Amino acid sequence: MSDKFAKLRHELAIANRILANEGVIDAFGHVSVRHPDDSGRYFLSRSRSPEVVEPNDILEFDLDSQPVASPTVQLYAERVIHGEIYKARPDVVAVGHHHAPAVMPFCISGDPIVPVFHLGAAMGAIAPFWDSRDEFGDTNLLVVKPAEGASLARTLGKHSMVLMRRHGATVVGSSLRELVFRAIYSCDNARYLSEAKRLGNFSPLTPGEIEMAQAIYQLPNAQSRAWEYWERRLAKRGGMPAGPMSVAAAPDPSLARLREGAGRLAKAAAKKAVAKKAVAKKAVAKPVKPRRGKRK
Repeated sequence: MSDKFAKLRHELAIANRILANEGVIDAFGHVSVRHPDDSGRYFLSRSRSPEVVEPNDILEFDLDSQPVASPTVQLYAERVIHGEIYKARPDVVAVGHHHAPAVMPFCISGDPIVPVFHLGAAMGAIAPFWDSRDEFGDTNLLVVKPAEGASLARTLGKHSMVLMRRHGATVVGSSLRELVFRAIYSCDNARYLSEAKRLGNFSPLTPGEIEMAQAIYQLPNAQSRAWEYWERRLAKRGGMPAGPMSVAAAPDPSLARLREGAGRLAKAAAKKAVAKKAVAKKAVAKPVKPRRGKRK
C-alpha cells in the first residue's frame, strides 16, 4: 500500500470516528471517499461500527459497489448509496449516511429542513425528501439495490443533503473534511430549527445570507479549523485510530516550551549546586589556625 493511500485510509477512519464522537453517526452509518487517482473507485470501511473503524478496515470499491479485491469480511449492505451517488455526481468526493437524532423527526414528519443559522448554511438552501415507496412500494427501508441507490441519487440532484423517509439522511462533500463539516453543522441546524419551532417563531436564512455564509465555510481554512477541534476532542477521549499523523502523538508546542524552560531551570540549579559544593570543599580543606590571645 502506498503512503498516499495509507494516509487517506487513516483520515477516512478519523472521519468515521469524529462523526460517531459528535453524535451524528450511530452503529449503522458509514462514510466513504472517492479514490484520488481513479474517479471510478471509492474507499469505504468493511461492515463495522464507525466509532471503531481502523485504517486497515478500509476497502476499495468500483462504482457498482463491488470490492476491487475479493473480500474476506462482511461488507455494508447499503454501499450502493455511495457508488450510485459517485456515478451521478462527478463533483462529489465524499459521501456519508447517518440516522442522527437531530434529523430523524424531519425524516418521520416530512417537514423540510432549512438553514436557520450561519453555520447551518453549509447544508445549502434545502434538503430534498426521498420516499422509497414512490418507486419501490413497501421495503425494509434499507437502500441495498442499485436501482434504489440510483433513485436516491436522482432525488439528491445537485443538493448537498437528502432526507430519507423514516430512515435518515445522506450528505455529500467536495472533500472528506467538507463532508464532516456539513454533516455535523446540518445536524446542529436541524436541532436549532426544532427548538425554534417549539418557540413558535422562526424563519430561514435568506438566499443572499446562504450564499455569503457558504463562501466563508467552504474555505479550506474554516474546515481545517473545525476538523482540528473535532480531532482534538476525539483524541482527548482516546478515540484516535492507530496510524500516521495522530493528534494524540503530535507534539504540543506549549508543552515543548514548558519542558525547555524547565530544562534551563534544572541546569541552572545543578550549576548552582556544584558551585556550592566546591565552596564547601574549600572550606573543609583549608585548616583553621587557632587564634592566639595576647599574653597578660
